[in-house]
Amino acid sequence: MIRLFANANYDFIRWRRWAYGLTAAIILPGFSLFLVRGLNYSIEFTGGTLIQVHTPAPVGSERLRHALDAAGIRDAEIQQFGAPNEFVIRARVGTESTEGSTEATAAAVDSALARELGLAPEHYNIVRTEAVGPKVGRELQGKAFLAIFCSFIVTLIYLAFRFEWRFGLAAVLATFHDILTTIAFIRYLDLEVSLVVVGAVLTMVGYSLNDTIIIFDRVRENLRKFRRQNLYEILNLSINETLPRSVLTHGTTMATTIALVLLAGEVLRPFALVMTFAIFTGTFSSIYIAAPLLMAIEKRWPGEDARGARVFRGMESVAPEPRPRQPQPTR
Repeated sequence: MIRLFANANYDFIRWRRWAYGLTAAIILPGFSLFLVRGLNYSIEFTGGTLIQVHTPAPVGSERLRHALDAAGIRDAEIQQFGAPNEFVIRARVGTESTEGSTEATAAAVDSALARELGLAPEHYNIVRTEAVGPKVGRELQGKAFLAIFCSFIVTLIYLAFRFEWRFGLAAVLATFHDILTTIAFIRYLDLEVSLVVVGAVLTMVGYSLNDTIIIFDRVRENLRKFRRQNLYEILNLSINETLPRSVLTHGTTMATTIALVLLAGEVLRPFALVMTFAIFTGTFSSIYIAAPLLMAIEKRWPGEDARGARVFRGMESVAPEPRPRQPQPTR
């Protein structure tokens, strides 16, 4: 049986400053674009018109999208609705979702489908037309931020109880780094932020936290086993010991998301792109951000190891002095 990186001995912590520079090069320009231009929200967040279309024969969603693009209806969301000949189209004509814009959007979609599929009623049928307000999208957006915030608090409490608060703080800061880099990635590619993309961001948070906790758990074990090594060495040792698991797990997961990027349709492709980047940034932050942050926190606020036997001060360890033996009373 072949085991990849079975005897890995890489000095990951040595490259932490280069990692900080790479992170800054990704986050700062992306966050600047975010402040200037914002994000490209989907109709689920901004409001629009929902149109359910029925065709007697199956019609590919790409054909419908081509018809809408040709009519000037850009960024429409087309989803198969159960049967292969049932589709839901979310689109908007204009900048605001009003009663007049709903009627105008329905008429524009009807005209585009008529040019592509034919005017006869047997070619297609509009089953229903509804106005979609942005209220539900705003509520879901708020709940998404609340879910991320709650995950941070729960993680901090769990790691503070399971290990100590320094581990929890490093994990939360590393996950916050992942959120910033993912937002920058979305802004660079100008991806449309839909509920699917929000789901990918929430998945990324759990994925990154899981990987960080696995490394920190090995750090805790090694603190007990190797009592004469300093924290710098123990962090490197723990990352190298979990490296085979990280390579296999992240490699197989990324292969799946890359397949979705190449083969999935327009609806799933943004989710696959965000997840592919999330796997990379989650792995990167667990090694190059979370571990160095833990070392910096320990240097600033030295704490005891898992058994309380010694105190770590940055890259140096200080062993406690042995207690003097009390003189035995003479009989």
